[in-house]
Amino acid sequence: MNTRKCHVRAMSMLLGGALLALTPGGPAQAASPAQTWERAVLPAGDGWASAEGSTTGGSAAAPEHVYTVTNRAELLAAFKEAGDAPKIVRVAGTVHGNADAQGRPLSCEDYHTDGYTLEKYLAAYDPDTWGREDPSGPMEDARVASAAKQKAAVNVAVPSNTTIVGVGKDATIIGASLQVRGVSNVIIRNLNFEDTYDCFPQWDPTDGANGAWNSEYDNLVVYGSRHVWVDRNTFSDGDRLDADQPRYFGELFQQHDGLFDIVRGADLVTVSWNVFKDHDKTMLIGNSDGAGATDRGKLRVTLHHNVFKDLNERAPRVRFGQVDSYNNHFVATAGSVYGYTYGIGFESRLVAEHNAFTLAREFDPARILKKWSEAPLTARNNLVNGRTTDLIAVHNAGVPEEQLTEGAGWKPVLRTRVDNPRAVPALVKRHAGAGRLPGC
Repeated sequence: MNTRKCHVRAMSMLLGGALLALTPGGPAQAASPAQTWERAVLPAGDGWASAEGSTTGGSAAAPEHVYTVTNRAELLAAFKEAGDAPKIVRVAGTVHGNADAQGRPLSCEDYHTDGYTLEKYLAAYDPDTWGREDPSGPMEDARVASAAKQKAAVNVAVPSNTTIVGVGKDATIIGASLQVRGVSNVIIRNLNFEDTYDCFPQWDPTDGANGAWNSEYDNLVVYGSRHVWVDRNTFSDGDRLDADQPRYFGELFQQHDGLFDIVRGADLVTVSWNVFKDHDKTMLIGNSDGAGATDRGKLRVTLHHNVFKDLNERAPRVRFGQVDSYNNHFVATAGSVYGYTYGIGFESRLVAEHNAFTLAREFDPARILKKWSEAPLTARNNLVNGRTTDLIAVHNAGVPEEQLTEGAGWKPVLRTRVDNPRAVPALVKRHAGAGRLPGC
């Protein structure tokens, strides 16, 4: 079904149900708005977001709180007008995060202030003349001020009781960071998230042996929030691939941070049927070993039926959380950059079962797991290139200095379906990602 037909079908169901309800003597059974995919709720038992209550987003939205937005200003206005009331925000076409009030895209130069330019910044903090100290002084101050202007445009706060859903197959958010921060009951579906880039990475000469460029912004952040369902979206760097970016001071000018992070006491999150591709640092679940006061006992996340393709690392990297990762397909093609898939971090309790890995011959399956801290995990019935593989045993044999321990200490029960891992690659290829909502 094409985009227009999908849009018309959803609207006709929504409006048709409302009209029949208002017509005296109309049929007793009418097409209810609650039956449309825009008003879908998380099915019972579908991952951690179905625990301790339900995740319904804006499914109960009144007609006046159903919005169709085509640019950043309209998106912000919808959130502001509805507040925490149930709301459905329908994204049609392409919404640019780096945009002015009229929706016109902004360039990095449009954020420059106080005399900042990249050329001046590079000249000021060249290690050959500046040395290995942190940047300071007028040009660093100008970078910070310019970055603050971009941050005000890029970060978009999502309120509680919200469903954000793309219209049709091509709804896209470019260069914006959706911030699900300190709220609850949010559903995000059927969107292409692309290229949330930082115009003003900071040079840190003390990061690693040679220094590094560090950037801000993730496409999506769940921060201190509960009951969040992220379903059938596609996350990528779009046309701004890291491999195509220049190097300054000998290091990659890194303009991307993560694709999707779940941090700072976030809890009860289900991530299903998404595509994550062509990125470096993909997903953090827990962002600091020192965050036990906020994270311990939280960060309960389910990842199922997702595609993780050509990613360097963090798919995900886990601290503290009880994370259930099953029926996902992890792909590393020849020539891509591949560091590891699962990062085993501080006090994490990862269960990785019934997943499929398709790795080019140049990549060692021992690298699927990466030990950052001592933490046990469960890894069972996973296939690597079609063969059942004990990921822990393969890792411990191939990386003897990083021995991992079997047994996460808990057993997931919130799974509505578990597919044979041999079927997973074809299944998620057909159904995962934006534009794949059932009936649309």
